[in-house]
Amino acid sequence: MKNYKILFAAGALALFTATGCSDDFLDLAPISQQNSNNFYKTPEDMKNALTAVYGSLQYGGQYYSSMSIIGELRSDNTEITNPAAGADQQAVDDFTNVPVTSISSNTWNAHYQGIQAANILLDRINNVTMDDNLKERYIGEAKFLRALMYFNLVRIYGDVPLVISAINNPQEGYTYGRESTQKVYELIISDLTEAENALPASYTGADLGRATKGAAMALLGKVYLTQKNWSLAVEKLSQVVEGTGQVNYSLVDDYANLFGPANENNAESIFEVQFKGGLNGEGSPYSNQFAPIGSGTAVVAVGNPLGQNIPTNEFFQSYEEGDLRRTVSMDTSYILNGNTVRHNYIKKYISTPVSNLDSDVNWIVLRYADVLLMYAEALNEQGFVPDGPAFDYLNQIRKRAGLEEVSAVNENPALQLDSQAAFRLAVEKERRMELAFEGHRWFDLVRTGRALEVMASQGMQAHQALFPIPQSQIDINPGLMTQNPGY
Repeated sequence: MKNYKILFAAGALALFTATGCSDDFLDLAPISQQNSNNFYKTPEDMKNALTAVYGSLQYGGQYYSSMSIIGELRSDNTEITNPAAGADQQAVDDFTNVPVTSISSNTWNAHYQGIQAANILLDRINNVTMDDNLKERYIGEAKFLRALMYFNLVRIYGDVPLVISAINNPQEGYTYGRESTQKVYELIISDLTEAENALPASYTGADLGRATKGAAMALLGKVYLTQKNWSLAVEKLSQVVEGTGQVNYSLVDDYANLFGPANENNAESIFEVQFKGGLNGEGSPYSNQFAPIGSGTAVVAVGNPLGQNIPTNEFFQSYEEGDLRRTVSMDTSYILNGNTVRHNYIKKYISTPVSNLDSDVNWIVLRYADVLLMYAEALNEQGFVPDGPAFDYLNQIRKRAGLEEVSAVNENPALQLDSQAAFRLAVEKERRMELAFEGHRWFDLVRTGRALEVMASQGMQAHQALFPIPQSQIDINPGLMTQNPGY
Protein backbone atom coordinates (compact mmCIF):
# COMPACT_ATOMS: atom_id res chain seq x y z
CA MET A 1 0.00 0.00 0.00
CA LYS A 2 2.88 2.41 0.60
CA ASN A 3 3.39 2.80 -3.16
CA TYR A 4 0.04 4.52 -3.41
CA LYS A 5 1.65 7.67 -2.07
CA ILE A 6 3.36 7.87 -5.44
CA LEU A 7 0.21 7.22 -7.44
CA PHE A 8 -1.42 10.66 -7.68
CA ALA A 9 0.12 11.57 -4.31
CA ALA A 10 -3.50 11.65 -3.17
CA GLY A 11 -2.96 10.62 0.40
CA ALA A 12 -1.29 13.90 1.29
CA LEU A 13 -4.32 15.88 0.24
CA ALA A 14 -7.19 13.65 1.24
CA LEU A 15 -7.18 14.96 4.78
CA PHE A 16 -7.32 18.58 5.98
CA THR A 17 -8.13 20.79 8.95
CA ALA A 18 -8.13 24.54 9.50
CA THR A 19 -5.17 26.55 10.80
CA GLY A 20 -6.60 30.02 11.06
CA CYS A 21 -5.89 31.30 7.55
CA SER A 22 -5.78 35.09 7.31
CA ASP A 23 -8.38 37.01 5.34
CA ASP A 24 -5.76 37.93 2.75
CA PHE A 25 -6.08 35.68 -0.29
CA LEU A 26 -2.30 35.83 -0.73
CA ASP A 27 -1.91 33.74 2.43
CA LEU A 28 -1.90 30.41 0.64
CA ALA A 29 -0.41 28.21 3.34
CA PRO A 30 -1.95 24.72 3.04
CA ILE A 31 -4.06 23.51 5.90
CA SER A 32 -2.76 20.57 7.92
CA GLN A 33 -4.02 17.01 8.02
CA GLN A 34 -6.87 15.55 10.01
CA ASN A 35 -9.85 13.33 9.26
CA SER A 36 -11.69 15.15 6.47
CA ASN A 37 -15.04 13.62 7.39
CA ASN A 38 -14.93 15.55 10.65
CA PHE A 39 -13.76 18.78 9.08
CA TYR A 40 -15.85 20.07 6.18
CA LYS A 41 -18.86 21.52 7.96
CA THR A 42 -18.79 25.33 7.72
CA PRO A 43 -18.28 28.02 5.06
CA GLU A 44 -14.90 28.79 6.65
CA ASP A 45 -13.92 25.14 6.25
CA MET A 46 -14.74 25.36 2.54
CA LYS A 47 -12.79 28.60 2.21
CA ASN A 48 -9.76 26.82 3.64
CA ALA A 49 -10.33 23.88 1.31
CA LEU A 50 -10.39 26.23 -1.67
CA THR A 51 -7.23 27.92 -0.39
CA ALA A 52 -5.54 24.52 -0.56
CA VAL A 53 -6.47 24.21 -4.25
CA TYR A 54 -4.96 27.61 -5.03
CA GLY A 55 -1.96 26.71 -2.88
CA SER A 56 -1.18 23.73 -5.08
CA LEU A 57 -0.32 26.12 -7.91
CA GLN A 58 2.73 27.08 -5.86
CA TYR A 59 4.10 23.53 -5.79
CA GLY A 60 7.46 22.82 -7.38
CA GLY A 61 5.77 20.59 -9.92
CA GLN A 62 3.45 23.39 -10.98
CA TYR A 63 4.15 27.11 -11.30
CA TYR A 64 6.94 27.33 -8.75
CA SER A 65 9.28 25.57 -11.17
CA SER A 66 8.01 22.92 -13.61
CA MET A 67 5.87 25.10 -15.86
CA SER A 68 8.77 27.47 -16.58
CA ILE A 69 11.16 24.55 -17.16
CA ILE A 70 8.78 22.81 -19.56
CA GLY A 71 7.38 25.93 -21.19
CA GLU A 72 10.71 27.66 -21.77
CA LEU A 73 13.74 25.40 -21.24
CA ARG A 74 12.29 22.72 -23.51
CA SER A 75 12.02 25.36 -26.26
CA ASP A 76 14.47 27.53 -28.16
CA ASN A 77 13.96 30.44 -25.75
CA THR A 78 16.27 29.32 -22.95
CA GLU A 79 19.00 26.84 -22.15
CA ILE A 80 21.18 25.50 -19.35
CA THR A 81 24.68 26.95 -19.71
CA ASN A 82 26.06 25.63 -16.42
CA PRO A 83 25.55 21.94 -15.48
CA ALA A 84 25.47 23.00 -11.84
CA ALA A 85 22.01 24.44 -12.51
CA GLY A 86 20.63 20.90 -12.45
CA ALA A 87 21.11 17.62 -14.28
CA ASP A 88 17.36 16.98 -14.66
CA GLN A 89 16.88 20.41 -16.18
CA GLN A 90 19.81 19.78 -18.49
CA ALA A 91 18.08 16.60 -19.66
CA VAL A 92 14.88 18.52 -20.47
CA ASP A 93 16.92 21.07 -22.38
CA ASP A 94 18.86 18.41 -24.31
CA PHE A 95 15.89 16.08 -24.98
CA THR A 96 17.59 13.34 -23.00
CA ASN A 97 15.03 13.18 -20.20
CA VAL A 98 13.72 9.68 -19.44
CA PRO A 99 10.76 8.29 -17.45
CA VAL A 100 12.72 8.37 -14.20
CA THR A 101 13.66 12.06 -14.50
CA SER A 102 12.32 13.89 -11.46
CA ILE A 103 10.74 16.73 -13.45
CA SER A 104 8.25 14.31 -15.02
CA SER A 105 7.29 12.77 -11.69
CA ASN A 106 7.23 16.07 -9.78
CA THR A 107 5.01 17.67 -12.41
CA TRP A 108 2.66 14.69 -12.47
CA ASN A 109 2.37 14.43 -8.69
CA ALA A 110 1.91 18.14 -8.03
CA HIS A 111 -0.87 18.48 -10.58
CA TYR A 112 -2.73 15.46 -9.25
CA GLN A 113 -2.34 16.77 -5.71
CA GLY A 114 -4.06 19.95 -6.83
CA ILE A 115 -6.77 18.00 -8.65
CA GLN A 116 -7.35 15.92 -5.52
CA ALA A 117 -7.74 19.12 -3.48
CA ALA A 118 -10.27 20.47 -6.01
CA ASN A 119 -12.17 17.18 -5.99
CA ILE A 120 -12.36 17.18 -2.19
CA LEU A 121 -14.04 20.58 -2.24
CA LEU A 122 -16.40 19.66 -5.06
CA ASP A 123 -17.39 16.39 -3.35
CA ARG A 124 -18.16 17.98 0.01
CA ILE A 125 -19.38 21.53 -0.54
CA ASN A 126 -22.98 20.63 -1.35
CA ASN A 127 -23.37 19.16 2.14
CA VAL A 128 -22.33 22.44 3.76
CA THR A 129 -24.94 25.05 4.69
CA MET A 130 -23.72 28.37 3.31
CA ASP A 131 -24.73 31.28 1.09
CA ASP A 132 -25.80 29.89 -2.29
CA ASN A 133 -23.97 32.55 -4.31
CA LEU A 134 -20.76 31.98 -2.39
CA LYS A 135 -21.11 28.23 -2.79
CA GLU A 136 -21.59 28.64 -6.55
CA ARG A 137 -18.52 30.84 -6.73
CA TYR A 138 -16.35 28.39 -4.79
CA ILE A 139 -17.45 25.59 -7.10
CA GLY A 140 -16.61 27.78 -10.12
CA GLU A 141 -13.15 28.58 -8.75
CA ALA A 142 -12.40 24.93 -8.03
CA LYS A 143 -13.53 23.88 -11.50
CA PHE A 144 -11.42 26.57 -13.16
CA LEU A 145 -8.36 25.42 -11.24
CA ARG A 146 -9.03 21.75 -11.96
CA ALA A 147 -9.42 22.57 -15.66
CA LEU A 148 -6.16 24.53 -15.67
CA MET A 149 -4.29 21.63 -14.09
CA TYR A 150 -5.77 19.06 -16.46
CA PHE A 151 -4.96 21.35 -19.40
CA ASN A 152 -1.33 21.37 -18.31
CA LEU A 153 -1.29 17.59 -17.84
CA VAL A 154 -2.87 16.73 -21.18
CA ARG A 155 -0.50 19.05 -23.05
CA ILE A 156 2.55 17.61 -21.30
CA TYR A 157 1.71 13.88 -21.22
CA GLY A 158 -1.19 13.31 -23.64
CA ASP A 159 -3.57 10.65 -22.32
CA VAL A 160 -3.76 10.88 -18.52
CA PRO A 161 -5.94 9.41 -15.75
CA LEU A 162 -9.19 11.32 -15.40
CA VAL A 163 -10.03 11.65 -11.72
CA ILE A 164 -13.19 13.66 -11.04
CA SER A 165 -13.95 12.73 -7.45
CA ALA A 166 -11.81 12.58 -4.33
CA ILE A 167 -9.82 9.39 -3.76
CA ASN A 168 -10.60 8.28 -0.23
CA ASN A 169 -8.65 5.03 0.11
CA PRO A 170 -5.53 3.55 -1.48
CA GLN A 171 -7.30 0.85 -3.47
CA GLU A 172 -9.25 3.42 -5.51
CA GLY A 173 -6.03 4.68 -7.05
CA TYR A 174 -5.42 1.39 -8.79
CA THR A 175 -8.67 1.64 -10.77
CA TYR A 176 -7.50 4.57 -12.87
CA GLY A 177 -5.72 4.13 -16.19
CA ARG A 178 -5.00 6.64 -18.91
CA GLU A 179 -8.00 8.25 -20.59
CA SER A 180 -7.95 9.64 -24.10
CA THR A 181 -7.09 13.29 -24.60
CA GLN A 182 -10.57 13.72 -26.04
CA LYS A 183 -12.21 12.72 -22.77
CA VAL A 184 -9.84 14.89 -20.77
CA TYR A 185 -10.65 17.87 -22.97
CA GLU A 186 -14.36 17.17 -22.54
CA LEU A 187 -13.95 17.58 -18.79
CA ILE A 188 -11.80 20.70 -19.22
CA ILE A 189 -14.41 22.32 -21.46
CA SER A 190 -17.25 21.35 -19.12
CA ASP A 191 -15.41 22.70 -16.07
CA LEU A 192 -14.53 25.98 -17.77
CA THR A 193 -18.03 26.48 -19.11
CA GLU A 194 -19.49 26.00 -15.64
CA ALA A 195 -16.81 28.25 -14.14
CA GLU A 196 -17.56 31.00 -16.64
CA ASN A 197 -21.21 30.97 -15.64
CA ALA A 198 -20.46 30.91 -11.91
CA LEU A 199 -17.62 33.38 -11.49
CA PRO A 200 -17.72 37.18 -11.16
CA ALA A 201 -16.02 39.45 -13.65
CA SER A 202 -13.76 40.96 -10.98
CA TYR A 203 -12.89 41.10 -7.29
CA THR A 204 -11.74 43.75 -4.87
CA GLY A 205 -9.61 43.88 -1.75
CA ALA A 206 -8.23 40.64 -0.35
CA ASP A 207 -9.97 38.59 -3.06
CA LEU A 208 -7.90 40.08 -5.90
CA GLY A 209 -6.19 37.25 -7.75
CA ARG A 210 -8.99 34.72 -7.57
CA ALA A 211 -10.25 33.08 -10.76
CA THR A 212 -12.74 35.23 -12.67
CA LYS A 213 -15.26 34.84 -15.48
CA GLY A 214 -12.68 36.32 -17.86
CA ALA A 215 -10.04 33.79 -16.77
CA ALA A 216 -12.41 30.93 -17.55
CA MET A 217 -13.29 32.45 -20.94
CA ALA A 218 -9.67 33.12 -21.92
CA LEU A 219 -8.53 29.64 -20.91
CA LEU A 220 -11.46 28.09 -22.76
CA GLY A 221 -10.47 30.04 -25.86
CA LYS A 222 -6.94 28.66 -25.53
CA VAL A 223 -8.33 25.14 -25.17
CA TYR A 224 -10.34 25.50 -28.37
CA LEU A 225 -7.29 26.93 -30.14
CA THR A 226 -5.21 23.96 -28.98
CA GLN A 227 -7.87 21.62 -30.34
CA LYS A 228 -7.82 23.54 -33.65
CA ASN A 229 -11.50 24.28 -33.25
CA TRP A 230 -11.14 27.66 -34.92
CA SER A 231 -14.80 28.68 -34.90
CA LEU A 232 -15.29 28.07 -31.18
CA ALA A 233 -11.94 29.71 -30.43
CA VAL A 234 -12.99 32.81 -32.37
CA GLU A 235 -16.37 32.86 -30.66
CA LYS A 236 -14.98 32.62 -27.14
CA LEU A 237 -11.96 34.87 -27.60
CA SER A 238 -14.11 37.52 -29.30
CA GLN A 239 -16.23 37.70 -26.15
CA VAL A 240 -13.12 38.57 -24.15
CA VAL A 241 -11.77 41.05 -26.70
CA GLU A 242 -15.04 42.78 -27.52
CA GLY A 243 -16.36 42.76 -23.97
CA THR A 244 -19.58 40.97 -24.86
CA GLY A 245 -18.82 38.44 -22.14
CA GLN A 246 -19.13 41.22 -19.51
CA VAL A 247 -15.39 41.35 -18.95
CA ASN A 248 -13.11 44.31 -19.44
CA TYR A 249 -9.38 44.03 -20.12
CA SER A 250 -6.94 46.38 -21.84
CA LEU A 251 -3.26 46.54 -22.74
CA VAL A 252 -1.06 48.33 -20.24
CA ASP A 253 0.50 51.32 -22.02
CA ASP A 254 4.09 50.48 -21.09
CA TYR A 255 5.26 46.87 -21.46
CA ALA A 256 7.64 47.36 -18.53
CA ASN A 257 4.69 48.03 -16.24
CA LEU A 258 3.39 44.48 -16.60
CA PHE A 259 5.93 42.82 -14.34
CA GLY A 260 7.12 42.97 -10.76
CA PRO A 261 5.40 43.30 -7.37
CA ALA A 262 4.17 46.85 -8.03
CA ASN A 263 2.28 45.77 -11.16
CA GLU A 264 0.44 42.65 -10.02
CA ASN A 265 -3.16 42.02 -11.12
CA ASN A 266 -3.24 45.03 -13.44
CA ALA A 267 -5.72 45.90 -16.22
CA GLU A 268 -4.06 43.44 -18.61
CA SER A 269 -3.82 40.60 -16.12
CA ILE A 270 -6.37 37.81 -16.45
CA PHE A 271 -4.98 35.20 -14.06
CA GLU A 272 -1.80 35.12 -12.01
CA VAL A 273 -0.42 32.67 -9.48
CA GLN A 274 -0.19 34.79 -6.36
CA PHE A 275 3.04 34.82 -4.36
CA LYS A 276 4.00 36.87 -1.30
CA GLY A 277 7.47 36.98 0.19
CA GLY A 278 8.01 36.81 3.92
CA LEU A 279 4.97 34.64 4.67
CA ASN A 280 6.57 31.31 5.54
CA GLY A 281 6.92 29.71 2.13
CA GLU A 282 4.49 31.83 0.11
CA GLY A 283 7.19 33.64 -1.90
CA SER A 284 8.28 32.91 -5.46
CA PRO A 285 11.74 31.71 -6.49
CA TYR A 286 12.08 33.34 -9.92
CA SER A 287 14.42 36.20 -9.05
CA ASN A 288 16.97 33.73 -7.70
CA GLN A 289 16.24 30.95 -10.19
CA PHE A 290 16.95 33.12 -13.22
CA ALA A 291 19.98 35.06 -11.96
CA PRO A 292 23.28 33.76 -13.44
CA ILE A 293 25.35 31.38 -11.36
CA GLY A 294 28.33 33.27 -10.01
CA SER A 295 26.66 36.69 -10.16
CA GLY A 296 26.64 37.04 -6.38
CA THR A 297 24.49 40.03 -5.48
CA ALA A 298 25.10 41.84 -8.77
CA VAL A 299 21.77 40.82 -10.35
CA VAL A 300 19.68 39.92 -7.29
CA ALA A 301 20.66 41.47 -3.98
CA VAL A 302 19.42 38.65 -1.74
CA GLY A 303 19.71 34.89 -2.09
CA ASN A 304 21.53 32.35 -4.21
CA PRO A 305 21.65 32.81 -8.02
CA LEU A 306 20.79 29.47 -9.65
CA GLY A 307 21.39 30.06 -13.37
CA GLN A 308 18.20 28.44 -14.67
CA ASN A 309 16.40 29.27 -17.94
CA ILE A 310 19.21 31.28 -19.52
CA PRO A 311 18.01 33.10 -22.69
CA THR A 312 19.67 31.83 -25.85
CA ASN A 313 21.75 34.11 -28.06
CA GLU A 314 19.49 33.18 -30.97
CA PHE A 315 16.45 34.47 -29.10
CA PHE A 316 18.16 37.75 -28.24
CA GLN A 317 19.08 38.26 -31.89
CA SER A 318 15.56 37.40 -33.09
CA TYR A 319 14.06 40.64 -31.80
CA GLU A 320 13.44 43.31 -34.40
CA GLU A 321 15.47 46.48 -34.15
CA GLY A 322 13.73 48.89 -31.79
CA ASP A 323 11.58 46.28 -30.04
CA LEU A 324 11.04 47.75 -26.58
CA ARG A 325 10.31 44.35 -25.07
CA ARG A 326 13.83 42.99 -25.31
CA THR A 327 15.43 45.19 -22.65
CA VAL A 328 12.50 44.54 -20.32
CA SER A 329 12.62 40.78 -20.80
CA MET A 330 16.37 39.99 -20.76
CA ASP A 331 19.87 41.33 -20.44
CA THR A 332 23.22 40.14 -21.75
CA SER A 333 25.60 41.35 -19.04
CA TYR A 334 25.97 42.53 -15.46
CA ILE A 335 28.59 44.40 -13.45
CA LEU A 336 30.46 42.38 -10.81
CA ASN A 337 33.24 43.98 -8.74
CA GLY A 338 33.55 46.72 -11.32
CA ASN A 339 33.91 44.34 -14.24
CA THR A 340 31.39 43.64 -17.00
CA VAL A 341 30.42 39.98 -17.16
CA ARG A 342 28.81 38.80 -20.41
CA HIS A 343 25.97 36.46 -19.54
CA ASN A 344 22.35 36.32 -20.67
CA TYR A 345 19.63 36.27 -18.04
CA ILE A 346 15.89 36.88 -17.66
CA LYS A 347 14.99 40.32 -16.27
CA LYS A 348 11.18 40.14 -16.14
CA TYR A 349 11.11 38.54 -12.71
CA ILE A 350 14.00 40.34 -11.05
CA SER A 351 13.18 41.87 -7.67
CA THR A 352 14.73 41.90 -4.22
CA PRO A 353 13.52 38.81 -2.32
CA VAL A 354 12.79 38.92 1.38
CA SER A 355 15.12 35.93 1.64
CA ASN A 356 16.45 33.25 -0.70
CA LEU A 357 13.74 32.03 -3.13
CA ASP A 358 11.21 34.27 -1.40
CA SER A 359 10.09 37.22 -3.51
CA ASP A 360 6.74 38.91 -4.16
CA VAL A 361 6.82 38.25 -7.91
CA ASN A 362 3.70 36.56 -9.31
CA TRP A 363 3.59 34.16 -12.25
CA ILE A 364 1.27 35.40 -15.00
CA VAL A 365 -0.70 32.52 -16.49
CA LEU A 366 -3.03 34.53 -18.74
CA ARG A 367 -3.03 38.14 -19.87
CA TYR A 368 -4.87 40.19 -22.46
CA ALA A 369 -2.00 40.36 -24.97
CA ASP A 370 -2.05 36.55 -25.09
CA VAL A 371 -5.79 36.69 -25.86
CA LEU A 372 -5.32 39.26 -28.65
CA LEU A 373 -2.68 37.11 -30.32
CA MET A 374 -4.75 33.95 -29.94
CA TYR A 375 -7.71 35.77 -31.46
CA ALA A 376 -5.60 36.96 -34.41
CA GLU A 377 -4.33 33.41 -34.92
CA ALA A 378 -7.81 31.87 -34.82
CA LEU A 379 -9.21 34.44 -37.25
CA ASN A 380 -6.38 33.75 -39.67
CA GLU A 381 -6.91 30.00 -39.43
CA GLN A 382 -10.57 30.50 -40.29
CA GLY A 383 -9.49 32.26 -43.45
CA PHE A 384 -6.85 34.79 -44.47
CA VAL A 385 -8.29 38.28 -44.95
CA PRO A 386 -5.73 40.83 -46.23
CA ASP A 387 -5.57 43.71 -43.72
CA GLY A 388 -8.62 42.27 -41.97
CA PRO A 389 -9.38 42.26 -38.22
CA ALA A 390 -6.59 39.76 -37.47
CA PHE A 391 -4.07 42.37 -38.63
CA ASP A 392 -5.60 44.92 -36.26
CA TYR A 393 -5.12 42.69 -33.21
CA LEU A 394 -1.57 41.73 -34.19
CA ASN A 395 -0.68 45.38 -34.77
CA GLN A 396 -2.01 46.42 -31.37
CA ILE A 397 0.73 44.28 -29.84
CA ARG A 398 3.39 45.53 -32.24
CA LYS A 399 2.47 49.17 -31.66
CA ARG A 400 3.01 48.89 -27.91
CA ALA A 401 6.37 47.23 -28.58
CA GLY A 402 7.46 50.27 -30.59
CA LEU A 403 7.34 48.44 -33.92
CA GLU A 404 5.89 49.32 -37.30
CA GLU A 405 2.62 47.79 -38.35
CA VAL A 406 2.47 44.82 -40.69
CA SER A 407 0.13 44.78 -43.69
CA ALA A 408 -0.83 42.63 -46.65
CA VAL A 409 0.94 44.99 -49.06
CA ASN A 410 4.00 46.84 -47.81
CA GLU A 411 7.05 48.50 -49.34
CA ASN A 412 9.14 46.79 -46.67
CA PRO A 413 9.17 43.02 -47.40
CA ALA A 414 9.80 42.28 -43.73
CA LEU A 415 6.48 43.90 -42.86
CA GLN A 416 4.45 42.33 -45.66
CA LEU A 417 2.15 39.42 -44.78
CA ASP A 418 0.48 38.44 -48.01
CA SER A 419 -0.72 34.92 -47.20
CA GLN A 420 -2.21 32.83 -44.45
CA ALA A 421 1.11 31.02 -43.97
CA ALA A 422 3.03 34.28 -43.65
CA PHE A 423 0.55 35.63 -41.12
CA ARG A 424 0.69 32.36 -39.17
CA LEU A 425 4.46 32.62 -38.75
CA ALA A 426 4.18 36.31 -37.85
CA VAL A 427 1.79 35.50 -35.00
CA GLU A 428 4.10 32.75 -33.79
CA LYS A 429 7.03 35.16 -33.71
CA GLU A 430 5.00 37.88 -32.02
CA ARG A 431 3.90 35.44 -29.33
CA ARG A 432 7.51 34.47 -28.77
CA MET A 433 8.60 38.06 -28.19
CA GLU A 434 5.52 39.30 -26.35
CA LEU A 435 5.20 36.33 -23.99
CA ALA A 436 8.92 35.66 -23.56
CA PHE A 437 9.76 33.55 -20.48
CA GLU A 438 6.10 33.31 -19.41
CA GLY A 439 5.87 29.58 -20.10
CA HIS A 440 4.17 29.61 -23.52
CA ARG A 441 6.81 28.94 -26.17
CA TRP A 442 7.08 25.12 -25.96
CA PHE A 443 3.32 24.70 -25.87
CA ASP A 444 2.94 27.06 -28.84
CA LEU A 445 5.43 25.03 -30.88
CA VAL A 446 3.69 21.76 -30.07
CA ARG A 447 0.22 23.20 -30.65
CA THR A 448 1.10 24.51 -34.09
CA GLY A 449 2.98 21.36 -35.11
CA ARG A 450 6.23 23.27 -35.43
CA ALA A 451 8.14 21.81 -32.49
CA LEU A 452 10.13 19.21 -34.43
CA GLU A 453 10.98 21.62 -37.25
CA VAL A 454 12.30 24.22 -34.80
CA MET A 455 13.90 21.92 -32.24
CA ALA A 456 15.31 19.01 -34.30
CA SER A 457 18.70 20.72 -34.40
CA GLN A 458 18.68 20.63 -30.58
CA GLY A 459 18.16 16.87 -30.52
CA MET A 460 14.36 16.58 -30.50
CA GLN A 461 12.74 13.46 -31.96
CA ALA A 462 9.10 13.30 -33.02
CA HIS A 463 7.87 11.36 -30.00
CA GLN A 464 9.27 14.01 -27.65
CA ALA A 465 6.38 16.37 -28.29
CA LEU A 466 5.04 14.58 -25.20
CA PHE A 467 6.93 13.98 -21.98
CA PRO A 468 7.35 10.45 -20.63
CA ILE A 469 4.85 9.09 -18.13
CA PRO A 470 6.74 8.79 -14.80
CA GLN A 471 8.08 5.27 -14.50
CA SER A 472 6.88 5.12 -10.91
CA GLN A 473 3.27 5.34 -12.12
CA ILE A 474 3.75 2.39 -14.46
CA ASP A 475 5.60 0.32 -11.86
CA ILE A 476 2.82 0.57 -9.28
CA ASN A 477 -0.06 0.09 -11.73
CA PRO A 478 1.29 -1.83 -14.75
CA GLY A 479 -2.11 -3.25 -15.68
CA LEU A 480 -3.59 0.14 -16.54
CA MET A 481 -0.70 2.58 -16.95
CA THR A 482 1.27 2.57 -20.21
CA GLN A 483 4.25 4.55 -21.43
CA ASN A 484 4.19 7.09 -24.24
CA PRO A 485 5.72 5.69 -27.45
CA GLY A 486 9.44 6.18 -27.88
CA TYR A 487 10.38 6.15 -24.19
